[in-house]
Amino acid sequence: MGDPKKQRKKYNTPRFPWRTDTMQGELKLLGQYGLRNKRELWRHETMLSNFRGIARSLIGQTPEERQKREDELLVRLKRIGLLPETAVLDDVLDLALEDLLERRLQTIVLRKGLAKTMQQSRQLITHGHVAVGNQRIKTPSYIVTKPDETQIAYSPNTPLANPNHPLRQTVTVAPPTASEPAGPKGEQAPQEGGNMTEEES
Repeated sequence: MGDPKKQRKKYNTPRFPWRTDTMQGELKLLGQYGLRNKRELWRHETMLSNFRGIARSLIGQTPEERQKREDELLVRLKRIGLLPETAVLDDVLDLALEDLLERRLQTIVLRKGLAKTMQQSRQLITHGHVAVGNQRIKTPSYIVTKPDETQIAYSPNTPLANPNHPLRQTVTVAPPTASEPAGPKGEQAPQEGGNMTEEES
């Protein structure tokens, strides 16, 4: 059969990984978004860096030369919800890492009120309790597109599909981040969900 193909590393490490400010910033994001380790964070940083690199290279070209690639890049970023419909190429350079982390399936499951904590959200996904449309997704880092966002729900083939399941009784919608508009003060939208053992998956 031959040797399996060697997997290519999908992330770049920080230039100064042991700097105090770098380590503190990484640890904050690990806890805030329920990431398993720093490699998971570095993959998203590398993805965002690639988007910015493409944008910088296109800005230096003439409008005629860059038109096609610029349209492809903007369409892709708008589809995954990183940019609004009115965004232009310069807006790509203003993207923050938190913008990309907010598009992870793990984060959106929590924001939609299907889980009570980031850790529970990760557990529900890895155990196959969450589906996007008709497809069960078991990858917490899956980047959700805008059309798919409304199709996220409990998988119909799991016990959680039953509205009377005890785990679906006490979960409320997670509060928005600083970049998201908040509702009226004190207002909470009750959603289906519940407590679950928060084991590391």
